[in-house]
Amino acid sequence: MSTSTASAPGSKRAQQRGRAARTGLLAAAFTVSACGLVYELALITLGSYLVGNTATQAAIVLSVMVFAMGLGALGAKPLQKRPALSFAAIELALAFLGGFSVLILYSAFAFTSLYTLPLVVVAFLIGLLIGAEIPLLMELLQRIRKQAAGAAVADLNAADYLGGLIGGLAFPFLLLPLLGQIRGALLVGAINAVAGVVLVLILFRGDLSKAAKQLLTLVAGLVAVLLVAAFVYTDRFETVARQALYAAPIVYSEDSQYQQVVMTESISPFGESDLRLYLNGDLQFSSVDEYRYHEALVHPVMDGPRKDVLVLGGGDGLGVREILRYPDVESVTLVDLDEAITDLARDFDDLVGLNGDALSDPRVEVVNEDAFTWLREQSRAYDVIVVDMPDPDATETAKLYSVEFYALAGARLHDSGRMVVQGGSPYFAPKTYWTIAATLAAAGYEPTPYQVSVPSFGDWGFHAVQASGAATMLSLDEAVGPFRSLTPELLEAAQVFPPDRARRDMEPSTLMHPVILELVQGEWRHY
Repeated sequence: MSTSTASAPGSKRAQQRGRAARTGLLAAAFTVSACGLVYELALITLGSYLVGNTATQAAIVLSVMVFAMGLGALGAKPLQKRPALSFAAIELALAFLGGFSVLILYSAFAFTSLYTLPLVVVAFLIGLLIGAEIPLLMELLQRIRKQAAGAAVADLNAADYLGGLIGGLAFPFLLLPLLGQIRGALLVGAINAVAGVVLVLILFRGDLSKAAKQLLTLVAGLVAVLLVAAFVYTDRFETVARQALYAAPIVYSEDSQYQQVVMTESISPFGESDLRLYLNGDLQFSSVDEYRYHEALVHPVMDGPRKDVLVLGGGDGLGVREILRYPDVESVTLVDLDEAITDLARDFDDLVGLNGDALSDPRVEVVNEDAFTWLREQSRAYDVIVVDMPDPDATETAKLYSVEFYALAGARLHDSGRMVVQGGSPYFAPKTYWTIAATLAAAGYEPTPYQVSVPSFGDWGFHAVQASGAATMLSLDEAVGPFRSLTPELLEAAQVFPPDRARRDMEPSTLMHPVILELVQGEWRHY
């Protein structure tokens, strides 16, 4: 029994102290468990923002951390001779490393060509420290009051799992939206340090020498100062780090609930203003040539009935701008998951000027929901559906390029309706481009592929289908022209693919067997 809790055996006062000490220790176990799970989720989320492919990031972080936790538990055996001091030291190390983990990895990504190696190292070290916690807490619990091993394990596991629940819920619903990734991790690091040090200094101070107490206080103070300083200067750091990733000056940046949103603006070589939108580092458009993409996306399927139009994705409003050129369009429903993007399209002056304030048009209804879920709940039919989603380069977007998604979308078309899907680059990502064609075919359509040149992107491809399942005859309604980049002749030529970009036989993408594309070290990999 710790000298700090020792008293006359069997006395009521001793029992009360013992119960209070056990409660305090279990509360500390609850807190450090919550902190540990936040660190795991922070690393997974950061990787999905910066690199994409959430499944891969989760697999790396979880597998490395679980392996390291096993090693940490073994490594804690010799530390059980001085469990109080060892536990405090481990919590301070974990507070520092976990608190700074997001900042360290973001720095590696922004200022070097490395990311995966630092991720593995950080995940391993955090797992190592987390793994040492339970053996030391078990030893401390037994020093308060001896009990059967099974009962002690049950008590600690209950506190540990409950802490994991609270940490797991707090990260996406509280820390991430209110503080962001860097500040959220730093705050949790501070909580981690307080939980470990307070537990030891209050309940087990009798186990520490005077020098150990002084050293522990000094190190705790140093960790606190570093965490607070980093918290205060987070905005300045993020500004510098983000700018290192982009050649042009950043004019807007935000970490939304779903992604990192960045806009840059510069002067092109031709003297034009070049406004660019990036989501998680991926270019979405350049104001210099975005009209080439959006004219090709919208107008070939607008020649026909078009009273009611549905746009899935395209929250920047640039596709909607093209749709509103048709005076007989009565309604446009825009479904985009991220409210931050649609707010930007309505409120950021430069973008509003580019999209013609399209989202403020009374004919436009904006819905901020997941397109897949939203489609399942709808019964209304549309004349035209424009699918303008981010590329399928992550597991969370792969479902939007699946047989099931296209079948849902097609069920919302009138009998004479048409749908167009942006398909990525048939040059840089031919496998993905033709996989989308195969997926549309598996959903019951005969896709008509076509491509145009968008200098900021390179060659970019699309697939047009119609509700009847027959091949689509692409045409333009020149009454709303002139178009800046399209003519009937160019549209006809856009349907011709050279041999090195010809159709490939690919397997369709489904919810259970998604196909995603990932850019790894400069090479496109197809999964």
